[in-house]
Amino acid sequence: MKKEWFFDRYCGQQFAALLEDGKLTEFYVEEEPRHEIVGNIYKGKVTNVLSGMNAAFISCGLHRNCYLSMDETYTDYSQYDGTVSEANVKKLDIQKGDEIVVQVVKPERGNKGAKVTTSLSFVGKRLIYLPDSDFVGISRKITDEKARQSLLNTAEKMRSNKKTEGFILRTQAPFASVKELKAEANYLRNLYETMKKSADGAPVGATLYEDDDLPMRVMRDSFGEEIAAIHVGDEELYQKLLKLVRLRGDFPERKLLKYTGERSMMSEYGIYPLVYDSIKPTVPLENGGYIVIDHAEAMTVVDVNTGSFVGKDSLEETVFEVNLAAAKEIARQVRLRNIGGIVVVDFIDMLLEEHKLAVTEELKKHLDKDKAKCNVLPMSEFCLTQFTRKRVGKDMLSFLVKPCPRCAGRGYVHEDIFVVAQIRSAILDCFANGYHAAIVELNDGIMQKILKERMFAKEVVGRWKNKRIYFVPHRTYKEECFSVRGDNARVLSLPDRAQILY
Repeated sequence: MKKEWFFDRYCGQQFAALLEDGKLTEFYVEEEPRHEIVGNIYKGKVTNVLSGMNAAFISCGLHRNCYLSMDETYTDYSQYDGTVSEANVKKLDIQKGDEIVVQVVKPERGNKGAKVTTSLSFVGKRLIYLPDSDFVGISRKITDEKARQSLLNTAEKMRSNKKTEGFILRTQAPFASVKELKAEANYLRNLYETMKKSADGAPVGATLYEDDDLPMRVMRDSFGEEIAAIHVGDEELYQKLLKLVRLRGDFPERKLLKYTGERSMMSEYGIYPLVYDSIKPTVPLENGGYIVIDHAEAMTVVDVNTGSFVGKDSLEETVFEVNLAAAKEIARQVRLRNIGGIVVVDFIDMLLEEHKLAVTEELKKHLDKDKAKCNVLPMSEFCLTQFTRKRVGKDMLSFLVKPCPRCAGRGYVHEDIFVVAQIRSAILDCFANGYHAAIVELNDGIMQKILKERMFAKEVVGRWKNKRIYFVPHRTYKEECFSVRGDNARVLSLPDRAQILY
């Protein structure tokens, strides 16, 4: 399978996309500066303790108070193989007004605050350091028994305090020497000690530790040899990643490619159409069937349909083929859309038990490729399959769309940033086609956002330096409506309300 990563940054955002054999399987967006809070460590204060819920609420300086379980394990042991003792479950004894250090494990969602833990973890490329746990675990994706035992022995020897310190060996651990593992362990240990010192005099709400930004996290968590290429559309970001590649030493520098084309990189490689397709509820299957993805408050529901596929042998075989194709596509879609929580799939009714088992196994096989933990239940007699997927960050829908203001939130429209991204891409295409001036007619609010936040500031002093761009705002245009046309005439005819960007 050919895997290619694409990184770009513009309009105050960072973008990352993964193509596997030409199909979009992961897509992420992150603001600059980084606003993602999962993994961050804060100095918090207990605002309320609810004995009936066995929980406490912590003020960490975020929009809402955070939720803390009073009876928590040190980490999510279900993802790893290792020994869990009774000591790994700690009973928190905290009172209202106490100041504590907590780490975010789940982001804010809807009207719910973030979920936090007092059991801290520091993620490295090969190790996860647990400063207050005696747990030593290993990823289940490391299957060689000899390598597993050797790595666990190494991790055991690296523990400076057997009672309060632990490690989890990640999937890249087998590719490192003992010396490299020890060096990483010391680095993560120093991060913790530095954070602990800064916590002593820090005020409530202070950020004590932040995880790496989007491209650095992807580079940290990606294998070297199985990635065919990493394409970067921004010079500053390219130089930053180049330094990281040289420090790592396990990813060939020749695979890090700086994009130098005139058009938008995401458009040039056909990624934008794939991104916009990913928010559509209906997803076609290669054999003519299709699935429909519907997001509800409590769960995500997926319906499978035969569509234009009529099969050859019998109705049972036709349905079985569609369900098999749907199982593979559903696994890709939940990973791409970053769907978390409960997912219920309404497969087309099958009569044979072996077919039901085969479809369930096909779904499990492809969900196993997901970095987020998934748990699949047996198919019911109504051919309903339930599975859960661990929430990791925000779902893709929240990046791409927002509630429609015209229908009281019952529908969605494109997020402003993706309208701006499309406008930027169209302007780049205009100049790549030989025009020196671009006339953009767009929604008045979108234009004000571009000007107020200086979203094209980098392009204006860089690749657009000798170009001219004219904005023509329209109050009657919907947010997602715009047009871009090029012109090389010496004298341009423009509406009275046109504004010059540069």
